[in-house]
Amino acid sequence: MLDYRSQSFEERVIVALDCDADKALAIANSLAGVASWVKVGMTLYYAQGPSIVEKFKNLGFNVFLDLKFHDIPHQVRGAAASAAAAGADMLTMHACGGADMMKAACEGATEGAEGNGLQVPALLGITVLTSMSADDLRSVGVSRELTDQVSSLAQLAVGSGLDGVVASPMEAAGLRSLLGDDALIVTPGVRPAGSDLGDQTRVATPRAAYDAGASHLVVGRPVVAADNPAAAFEAIAASL
Repeated sequence: MLDYRSQSFEERVIVALDCDADKALAIANSLAGVASWVKVGMTLYYAQGPSIVEKFKNLGFNVFLDLKFHDIPHQVRGAAASAAAAGADMLTMHACGGADMMKAACEGATEGAEGNGLQVPALLGITVLTSMSADDLRSVGVSRELTDQVSSLAQLAVGSGLDGVVASPMEAAGLRSLLGDDALIVTPGVRPAGSDLGDQTRVATPRAAYDAGASHLVVGRPVVAADNPAAAFEAIAASL
């Protein structure tokens, strides 16, 4: 398991490159030697495929491949194996896919990594997307409280062998208490004070998310849209 507690503040901030490849690579080049992690989501990965992971790895980054697997166990096992073989250092899946699906992902990631002489990536379960509110959950048939849904899915994820979860900063403190000190708690929806919230509804400042127990913070637009991405990143890391 990735030991986040031994990492520096800079190593605990993940820059989300949710943009086209040219812009993503330009930003990555400006962050090389400054940041340690970049996040590749669906937009970039579906456009570029596994080669984009290799490009970021060649620049010295750890790659958080955020594809949010959610399918039958057989498909997710194969997807996790392919993603791990591509060199991803962190992978995600929807915890609501169930225990069998998550266990299959663990098996696939191990096979894909070890079969290519790579380290097995950290595996994370998505609890409730940071764009969703309690009303949104009710609209899709989830009647229990949002925090109860997050806690239940988090326990299921870790109990199925995953290394941790993805959850909003608003739930980080409760999850840290629930899951213990070793679990990874990766929090998107992190915005420096005064930043545009975009499509996020459950957000916090970097310092608040860190103090709540997040192991890693995912920051996208405040860095990607900055005139000087490296300076924006360093300011966020310094705020911790």
